[in-house]
Amino acid sequence: MTSRVFRAPKVPEVFLLFWVVKLLTTAIGESGADFLGTVSIPLAALVGIGGFFLALRYQLKAETYHPVRYWVTVLMVALFGTMIADGPHVALGTPYYVDSVLYFLALCGLLTWWKRSEGTLSVHSITTARRERFYWGTVLLTFGLGTALGDTTAINIGLGFDWSIVLFGVAILVPLVLWRRGLDATVAFWGSYVLTRPLGASVADYLGKPPHAGGLNWGDGVVTGLGLLLFAGFVTYLTLTHSDEEGAHAAHKSHLDEAEIDLLLDGDAVGIDERPS
Repeated sequence: MTSRVFRAPKVPEVFLLFWVVKLLTTAIGESGADFLGTVSIPLAALVGIGGFFLALRYQLKAETYHPVRYWVTVLMVALFGTMIADGPHVALGTPYYVDSVLYFLALCGLLTWWKRSEGTLSVHSITTARRERFYWGTVLLTFGLGTALGDTTAINIGLGFDWSIVLFGVAILVPLVLWRRGLDATVAFWGSYVLTRPLGASVADYLGKPPHAGGLNWGDGVVTGLGLLLFAGFVTYLTLTHSDEEGAHAAHKSHLDEAEIDLLLDGDAVGIDERPS
């Protein structure tokens, strides 16, 4: 099958700010879905489903990566992913741990299909339209799995939101430690990517939910609004600085290395000039 080819990957470079913004989207998706649900179920469906398909369509039609387009799509996936994760539990009454197993199996199946089709699961390889479709399908399932995992620990197991934050805050460091010890970078990335969802959602629930539910009672609307302000600020920064474009950090490091060499050479020259005759 032929597929459109892009000049560069249509995803951002993975560095610290990537994970910060990703965690923000998970928190906003959780609190935003709950807030919209209390305002109006039809409104929540319209924003969640309609916004998701519009943002994804706009992203898939583009030929290049752009921070606003990409991160708005992630945000809408977070909102929609929360709804599809909560849907089976609300409609069918299935426990969240059952939903977690089902989403895990679906995610494994999609990753296997992607690997066999393209030969790689690396986010640095998202340079064709077919790989991008695999990518967004995987992202959606990670949100569904992460949401179900967070609800499993907080509700089914009874840890509450505070201890869920501790659990997933520690768990998300495990792929990083294992990567430092030789774990494949792609495996470490997707493991961390799944865990950002329950971590961010647990933080949002802890801040927004009332005390009897184990929260601080800020309100889902307030948490959503604050999250959107931070989200807009970070995405604006990325848009203006282009710091998350593929190769930006390598180019910056190369520039710094050249500057260090020039400084050393200048220092040597000064040292030679200042030697007494």
